Amino acid sequence: MSQAATGNGDAQLREWIITGADGLDDLLVDELVALGASRPRRMKGAVSVHGDLAAGYRFCLWSRLASRVLMPLFSVPSGDPDKLFQTALKYPWENVLQPDASFAIRAAAAKGVATHTRFAALRLKDGIVDRYRQRTGDRPSVDADDPDVSFHVFVEEENISVTLDFSGDSLHKRGYRVAQTDAPLKENLAAAMLMQAGWPARGSGRLFDPLCGSGTVLIEAALMYADAAPGLARIRFGFEGWAGHQTVLWRELRDDAVARRLAGLRKSVPQLVGFDADRRALACARRNAQSAGVAGWITFDEQSVADWRLPPEWADAGSVPVATDAAGDAAPAGQVPGLVATNPPYGERLGEENNIRYLYRAIGRKLREQLPGWDAVVLAADIQHADALGLEHKATLRLFNGALPIFARHGGILPAEPELPLQFNGTLEDIPPEGMDLANRLVKNLKAFLKEAAREDVRCFRLYDADLPEFNVAIDVYDGRLHVQEYAPPKSVDPEKAVARFKLALLVIRKVLGLHRDKVFLKVRERQSGKQQYEKQGKGGKFFEVREGRARLLVNLTDYLDTGLFLDHRPMRLRLAAEARDTHFLNLFAYTGTASVHAALGVAADEADDGRGVAAPDTGALTTTTVDMSATYLAWADRNLALNGLPEERHRLIQADVMAWLQDEQDDYDLIFVDPPTFSNSKRMDDVFDVQRDHVRLLRLAMARLTPDGTLYFSNNFRKFQLDEALAAEFEVEEISEQTIGFDFARNAKIHRCWRLRHRAG
Repeated sequence: MSQAATGNGDAQLREWIITGADGLDDLLVDELVALGASRPRRMKGAVSVHGDLAAGYRFCLWSRLASRVLMPLFSVPSGDPDKLFQTALKYPWENVLQPDASFAIRAAAAKGVATHTRFAALRLKDGIVDRYRQRTGDRPSVDADDPDVSFHVFVEEENISVTLDFSGDSLHKRGYRVAQTDAPLKENLAAAMLMQAGWPARGSGRLFDPLCGSGTVLIEAALMYADAAPGLARIRFGFEGWAGHQTVLWRELRDDAVARRLAGLRKSVPQLVGFDADRRALACARRNAQSAGVAGWITFDEQSVADWRLPPEWADAGSVPVATDAAGDAAPAGQVPGLVATNPPYGERLGEENNIRYLYRAIGRKLREQLPGWDAVVLAADIQHADALGLEHKATLRLFNGALPIFARHGGILPAEPELPLQFNGTLEDIPPEGMDLANRLVKNLKAFLKEAAREDVRCFRLYDADLPEFNVAIDVYDGRLHVQEYAPPKSVDPEKAVARFKLALLVIRKVLGLHRDKVFLKVRERQSGKQQYEKQGKGGKFFEVREGRARLLVNLTDYLDTGLFLDHRPMRLRLAAEARDTHFLNLFAYTGTASVHAALGVAADEADDGRGVAAPDTGALTTTTVDMSATYLAWADRNLALNGLPEERHRLIQADVMAWLQDEQDDYDLIFVDPPTFSNSKRMDDVFDVQRDHVRLLRLAMARLTPDGTLYFSNNFRKFQLDEALAAEFEVEEISEQTIGFDFARNAKIHRCWRLRHRAG
């Protein structure tokens, strides 16, 4: 049985070793001092402090950051295992272990110390057992799995230290987690994030976690706001098997913590909101919040970064809200309107770790658009990911989530910079006479196309497409940059004259558009054969972000013949976005997945309240499935999805031969886009694909996966293509090519052809 004690407890000061994750030293010291510790001394992965027994109990009950509380017993010099045994043999273990208590020994060595820790643990065990036999005649019970008391042996270069595990199992295990997702964030690291950002003192009672997973950050925030001791829900502590445990003192401290928690829960209710795209994760979060007793304080909703909608009273997009607390009263000076705290996923699809950077960029953009003036603290596995958030930097902590190094970036959310209209401020001065025809055509096209681009809300279009025979180039605008392709001249043209003509064209282009050389990217486009259009041309590896309607897309203007965004299909992509609401979308021969991004985002919905205090989300596809044979382009598609905050739970990427995949696929789709190449002979294919020869079989396979009321769009760029009449006998077929040609390709209406296919009624 435990020893009784008076309310004063054990006032003797003793040393305590408090372990914690690397990087938490400063926060942990501040917390321990606030809990009654004195004489703090930093150690590797731990802090040594002094305090009485009540302080030790408070560390176990109240520390949100500590991993373990250890009570030092003795130490001996390293290098003499027998010294450890002899010291253990003389130590009064009867004053440490309660009668009939079982024990276990855990051993570890400092980094760089070569030793057999198991042997040290065995020598300590032998000393404890022999001491007990000498004093009582009995042998204490050893239970490696579920002991009443655990001892820790730590071997360093100079000393071997023996401590009692006062806290027991790691303190990050609060006791409320009844459900978890893969790789959940440890509770003490979630608390560290919040403390780093000054929660709850600076948060005005508002906290938002846009990727809440199993809810750890929000639950820890609620417990902190309620002044609830994190150890209250734990079933057992290590000191309960210790012979010196004073139950009266412990009960007094615990009763006080219960009273503080009840008082805290009666305070004004904070506004804690968590979103996640994973329905299963949200179910875990709700169960954990219920277990922690804070479910009434937290609102969970199934939303992704792409479409989150916040409580309208928090902030209007693009404006800095006045700092008020959760009750609507003016917040004290120094507070911010609210805090964003989140732990985005570190995982990667298709092994592309760098893709995560684009998710962080999407998060930062959404925060600037919707919560300017707030603070944010965000975890990242890579410092470059943290930088991609674009926060006004305040502090960065380097921590460890288990063995994984992570960074906690704390900063202010800046207002979004307004998007400037596309404009080119060039001149017609100093243009040679032989270049004036091209200059005048560029000026004419610019005037007309900029107006059309603004009307369609796009920033990428073809400005010029060999309009004048003597200037055989294509000029594409990509959000302020130019992609200039020279069509290879016929062999009848003098090569020197062709080079001179191209140089003149470049001079005119830069003059008229007023762009520096670093904004103009050059390529030579020759007649393509096989997979030439997909082969890498350079090694620049530079991706630029452009906007097309609601979609943010990545283009590469240097490495490949094509840029990752086929401009002639822009009207088709916008059409898919408009028709994708509540559909399951399939994108075949998907290239860089731009159509999938548009379908997933849909078109902007009304900002009306949906009855839950949260505005209705935008209306895109429920799921997208993106199929292509190229790992390179699927990785690019993955970046495009991440850049728009679209979650992998709803958007599949499949590397496969489309024809073979369709033969095995069992799912049905409401909206399908099929945009095959003219010809393909990839090594990954069993056969060569020819669009003219194979399109009937392809479309029959695809239509077999189309729902009865669904729509399939089929497009290709083969100028001599003829759709087989047999298809019209099986399906409703309508050519819509004219509807899919944009303002910038009206002069070249044969750039592609497109058909809409549906199942016949009945």
